[in-house]
Amino acid sequence: MNNASPSALAAMSSTERAARQAEVVQALGRVLPAHALLWNAEDTTPYECDGLTAYRQRPLVVCLPETYDEVAAVLKACHALQVPVVARGAGTGLSGGAMPHAMGVTMSLAKFNRILKMDPESRTAVVQCGVRNLAISEAAAPYGLYYAPDPSSQIACTIGGNVAENSGGVHCLKYGLTVHNVLAVKGFTVEGAPVEFGSAALDAPGYDLLAAVIGSEGMLAVTTEVTVKLVPKPQLARCIMASFDDVRKAGDAVAAVIAAGIIPAGLEMMDGPMTAAVEDFVHADYDLSAAAILLCESDGTPEEVEEEIGRMTEVLRGAGATAIAVSRDEAQRLKFWSGRKNAFPASGRISPDYMCMDSTIPRKRLADILEAIAGMEIKYGLKCLNVFHAGDGNLHPLILFDANDADQLRRCELFGADILETSVAMGGTVTGEHGVGIEKISSMCVQFSPEENAQMFGLKHAFDPAGLLNPGKVIPTLHRCAEYGKMLVRGGQIKHPDLPRF
Repeated sequence: MNNASPSALAAMSSTERAARQAEVVQALGRVLPAHALLWNAEDTTPYECDGLTAYRQRPLVVCLPETYDEVAAVLKACHALQVPVVARGAGTGLSGGAMPHAMGVTMSLAKFNRILKMDPESRTAVVQCGVRNLAISEAAAPYGLYYAPDPSSQIACTIGGNVAENSGGVHCLKYGLTVHNVLAVKGFTVEGAPVEFGSAALDAPGYDLLAAVIGSEGMLAVTTEVTVKLVPKPQLARCIMASFDDVRKAGDAVAAVIAAGIIPAGLEMMDGPMTAAVEDFVHADYDLSAAAILLCESDGTPEEVEEEIGRMTEVLRGAGATAIAVSRDEAQRLKFWSGRKNAFPASGRISPDYMCMDSTIPRKRLADILEAIAGMEIKYGLKCLNVFHAGDGNLHPLILFDANDADQLRRCELFGADILETSVAMGGTVTGEHGVGIEKISSMCVQFSPEENAQMFGLKHAFDPAGLLNPGKVIPTLHRCAEYGKMLVRGGQIKHPDLPRF
């Protein structure tokens, strides 16, 4: 039996890798049927990355368990062999959180796709981790209910992945993130023991660790079952599209709406280049003459919506909106939102690759960060399209590049690191809802001190002493932070003067 650490395993030669693979396949073959075990290159290659396609790594083995007993058995077998395990949902994540370990097992949980219980009286649903986000709302619709968090990938992303990343969506300003809409999570520890966090009651016995597990990116336990809250579907929803001739005016308008005591159901912003890319893709009737547009939604009773739309319109006009359009009916409302929901695929149509960042800043700094990003485009010689959850300051700059060009990838990484560091300098954070994964792990050194990172490692160690669950993600080591400190971009001065300019 080979009990090498995950870091030692990663350094194995190809011969050693083949021997290790045979050992793992043999062990998992005892607990899984043959069709649930993949190890040939052509079978494992589709699992080599998630939505962050710039970084790829084929796993040693892929397994597809179908029962809870099989999940437990896989974890027990991997723990006995000290083999890393990376849990995977639909693979729609954007930070590399589900990228495989070279010497590890990728556990696909796609077959856990049943809605176990729909309880309209308590307004809850119990679902398996592989249930799609949108499928929950579809199942709850006959009861006049729905699941509020709505990531742009909700047609494909799974609730287990949402729990791992603490996903949000365009309506998270009013209805909250995943952590605000989940009551309980069941799963298994790294040793294969069943574990439960939270409960259907207002409190749970023992330590309240539910919020620690939500957003932990598969580093503490493997989620298999989730109890979610359901909310009543509003009687009416209407959306305002407001145009601005200046991004600063649009950013100030966001702050003005919130300052007026209005909490819209959704408050999103797109800059001119993003608006153009989206309009060419879905034809949402966006204003292409605008430097930025805001989408502001109100929902509730017809009387509430009418009053709130009136108040928001007044605030937006006072903030300098050059044009305002209010959805006439449900079809037009959905048309307005179709553009925002398709921002990422629209960007993919005009660039070989893109890297979507995910920092969060105070709302009052929206215009400042957009101006800073415009300067970074020149500095790094790459274009960037901007779309974000303006209401809570969660940015999604999409840096366009070609991953087949090593120099473009290098510049893209520096560009992204600069956005994250600038966000922290403005009082923000390196991530909002996409997680850290591998994409932002070095940038964690900017936001957190060595002592704070050590505390996070302490929590990880309490659940997973050997570091087998999703190793090498989220929490940076002291060595990584030391190396990252050598290349940081500070005060607008780039340490790489050889970068091309437009």
